[in-house]
Amino acid sequence: MSKVILNHGAGGELMQEFLSKHITSHFPKMDADVPLDSMDDSAVVDDVVFTIDGHTVKPLFFPGGDIGAISVAGTVNDISVMGASPIALACSVIMEEGLDMDIVDRVMDSMGRTARGCGVPIATGDTKVVESGAVDQMVMATSAVGKRSPYLDADLEKAAEYRKVENRWCTDSSVRPGDAIIVSGYMGDHGIALLSFREGYGFESEVQSDVAPLNGMIAEGLKAGGIVAMKDPTRGGLANTLNEWCSKSHVGMEVDYSAIPLREGVVNACDLLGIDALSIGNEGKAVIAVVPEMADEVLKAIRRTPEGKDAAIIGHAVDGPERVVLRTEVGGKRILEAPAGDPVPRIC
Repeated sequence: MSKVILNHGAGGELMQEFLSKHITSHFPKMDADVPLDSMDDSAVVDDVVFTIDGHTVKPLFFPGGDIGAISVAGTVNDISVMGASPIALACSVIMEEGLDMDIVDRVMDSMGRTARGCGVPIATGDTKVVESGAVDQMVMATSAVGKRSPYLDADLEKAAEYRKVENRWCTDSSVRPGDAIIVSGYMGDHGIALLSFREGYGFESEVQSDVAPLNGMIAEGLKAGGIVAMKDPTRGGLANTLNEWCSKSHVGMEVDYSAIPLREGVVNACDLLGIDALSIGNEGKAVIAVVPEMADEVLKAIRRTPEGKDAAIIGHAVDGPERVVLRTEVGGKRILEAPAGDPVPRIC
């Protein structure tokens, strides 16, 4: 009999296959603007955007963040990348008996500060305590609801001036040949900071987690206009995001490796550990597809925000095979495959 393995929840191809075969196949179909089957970051039903996210990060505190900050930021970002404004959060906390009360206070204080900082209140929740050993200190699930961004219609109208726009939301299936691909900053920071701190490699002195809510930055990008798709490159990193877009939008992609923002500490750590920096998860970055005529304007807009100051255009979608072609630093090309799973487990 087959068993559940870690990679079934790691965000890569194995997880997608697992979800389709063992999870969503058992659920009834529903009429929705963005249904469950689309596997986008959030669902949309009657113009209400909502999502839910589980958090099992280990350790609970790490350079640049903690489970409380991730629980708010990650859920806010899942709503925001659909082209929506998050309006409220819900939180479910499951704690292990014997957990130090000061840990509880630190996590909840971090949640509160992150929620206040991005303007999205925690409106409701649930708390459970289980016997010692039943969970590893604390696990958490956060959900959120949002409404259509006041800037999204104008954004899509701007995009429609240059090409046909079929979708009303910024979904994974909305990318078309020619669209420019923007990343909002350095890739791989979160995964490497957490792995290094957890295993004692020492790279966390150079690299800290990027965990941050992106609703403010995304609003500025939508104001500029021309954005057609956005995604939060968490588990599986940039490689997984781009491959998902290729598959769902039926396009190819050409990406310039030298244009991708990568810190030296991330590159060095990945070289040492034999892992691909583009498959490492992020918690405070967005990948954005925009009609090429508006790419520079969107880039300027998000660079004016603290979260997007290191943004870059890294490539574009093409009419061709559904794959990502990466132009290397030495002028060659290679296929950037979707990871089977995240090479760094329990980072979110």
